[in-house]
Amino acid sequence: MSKIVRFHATGGPEVLTLDDVEVREPGQGEIRIRTRALGLNRADAMLRSGHLMELPSGIGWEASGEVDAIGPGVEGFTVGDAVSLIPCFRATDYPIHGELAIAPATGVVKHPDTLSWEEAAALWGQYLTAYGALIETAGLKAGDTLLVPAASSSVGLAAIQIARSVGARPVALTRTSAKRQQLLDAGAEGVIATTEEDVVARVNELTDGKGARVIFDPVGGPALTRLLGAAAPGGTVIVYGALSTEAATVPALELISKSLTIRGYKVFELTTDLERRKVAVDWILDGVAREVLRPVIDTTFPLEDIVEAHRRLESGSQVGKIVVTVPR
Repeated sequence: MSKIVRFHATGGPEVLTLDDVEVREPGQGEIRIRTRALGLNRADAMLRSGHLMELPSGIGWEASGEVDAIGPGVEGFTVGDAVSLIPCFRATDYPIHGELAIAPATGVVKHPDTLSWEEAAALWGQYLTAYGALIETAGLKAGDTLLVPAASSSVGLAAIQIARSVGARPVALTRTSAKRQQLLDAGAEGVIATTEEDVVARVNELTDGKGARVIFDPVGGPALTRLLGAAAPGGTVIVYGALSTEAATVPALELISKSLTIRGYKVFELTTDLERRKVAVDWILDGVAREVLRPVIDTTFPLEDIVEAHRRLESGSQVGKIVVTVPR
């Protein structure tokens, strides 16, 4: 029997339990992994608090660990390999948070031994999201100014690192100035506290009136209108989340006069395309090898404290990824 993170009712972090479950053998095209670390995502909280057709349910997209068993038809892996998981499957089909996890082999990759288990569990979701949006879609390049709302999130920090790696200028947006120094230390060229400063005026000040060529927004809602005001002519706005529950209003005249592009983005469009994903994975691994990309971990919790880990996730006070460690 293995300890598996599940919930028997939807709701807050308190609904999570550690259940003793008999984990099956891997089937065709599957791998079983003995996990060492679990990466938490906002999507985990959305799944846990939403409405499912069937309960109890498992949870989780990201983890690192060792190959425990290999199913029929799987090549390129051996038992004992150090691996981590790319979010490319539904967590309701393959919930991976627990001591043992079954995953499709297409979502399993070998990670560099320069990364700790915790860093490997914090790698793929955030960097693939930022890479797909910024490099593949927006073509971020040297000299561009990039606006990063919710910059203290793991994806926001990955975006800052990726921007710096190609010579772009990342400007971090955060609600208050409490995290200003941490974001500057993380590589932001400027930090704007959105509840304390005029975003458009500060962006114009930082860019000599040119505006931001790329905006990478996980919030949406009314704040999106202000972001469009800070965009450069011909700029691209990538919306990859909806942390705000309010509707966004897009000013048509500004959209037209600036010739702006607004594009919705989800990481699964990249991770489920094997050719595009290979290019992205190689790009990220190269950045890790050159030490220009490195996951930032906010806090680690032991598996038995999974409820507290989710409370930290929902607090909004973290800077970087929340990781849960799994005892051997």
